[in-house]
Amino acid sequence: MRKSIGVRLTAPLLAATLGPAALLLAPVASAAAGSATATADPAVAPAPGMAVPGMAAAPYEYLGWGSPQKPTDVMKATGVKWFTLAFILSDGGCNPKWDGSRPLAGGSDEAAIKSIRAAGGDVMVSVGGWSGNKLGEKCSSASALAGAYQKVIDAYKLKALDIDIEDTEFSNATVRQRVVDALKIVKTKNPGIVTYVTMGTTPSGPDATGKDLIKRGAAAGLANDGWVVMPFDFGGHSGTMGQASVGALEGLKAAVKSAYGYSDDAAYRHIGVSSMNGKTDEAGETVTTADFRTLLGYAQQHHIARFAFWSVNRDRACGSGTDADACSGVAQSPYEFTRIVVQYQG
Repeated sequence: MRKSIGVRLTAPLLAATLGPAALLLAPVASAAAGSATATADPAVAPAPGMAVPGMAAAPYEYLGWGSPQKPTDVMKATGVKWFTLAFILSDGGCNPKWDGSRPLAGGSDEAAIKSIRAAGGDVMVSVGGWSGNKLGEKCSSASALAGAYQKVIDAYKLKALDIDIEDTEFSNATVRQRVVDALKIVKTKNPGIVTYVTMGTTPSGPDATGKDLIKRGAAAGLANDGWVVMPFDFGGHSGTMGQASVGALEGLKAAVKSAYGYSDDAAYRHIGVSSMNGKTDEAGETVTTADFRTLLGYAQQHHIARFAFWSVNRDRACGSGTDADACSGVAQSPYEFTRIVVQYQG
């Protein structure tokens, strides 16, 4: 995985000191294929989780930096109902906190969630990202990790949880397995909860590490609702970013179909995309509103599990001296990208 795939958390104030982690492309256990076949008959492929209106289009907002807008103002301006709030990290041990420091209860994050719900919306919470201490690494077992996830679910009575697995949490085969096993426990203890696993990608789909993660999920019998890729910071691609993103999604669909034994239709319904609006970390790489409309058409055609992006914080034009984490870097009207994403209803 390229170091810049974690653009969600490559804000200068958070990630300036972090370098890329080496990939550990560990092979999947030989039992994976047989287990996947046994648990994922395409005739009985699990339908993605609860059909809650608006959940499939839940853009990320990061309340920790990037001059975040009031979520209720975004709702009024765009009609969006759902947000993916980022990021839950380890406090240094196997305990979840916002950015690893802010408490789950009683703080500004809980207040924001209450305001969204009071306005008729809802949230999913994203665990992980590029920077900081990861729960997948700090929790020593799948059961302990599941317990940490459960604290977040219980704190907000969540209907959906996003695991944004990046950097060292992604590159370590032992940790990948721990995350998969923990999510299976979460799915068992919280019937109906929607789970997404979000990761980096190449223009042709997940790399060897991403494919390994999906295979581990299938082998474990994890009925994950959406395997999601972040198609940006490619380091080179052909065609428009919209076309490159579609190529990445087709590669993801093939990987999920192969691992789980799904039909084409079921595979599409278990993949998702989390793009980036405007200029990315990669010099010369820009995701335009036209690219978002390409993704919208793809999502509507195939009924994918999720169409999100990083981030609402950036969904506005830059002013003089404005931090790149607070604007898109392209000419746009306020919330122009969100207005496209919100058209997707699953």
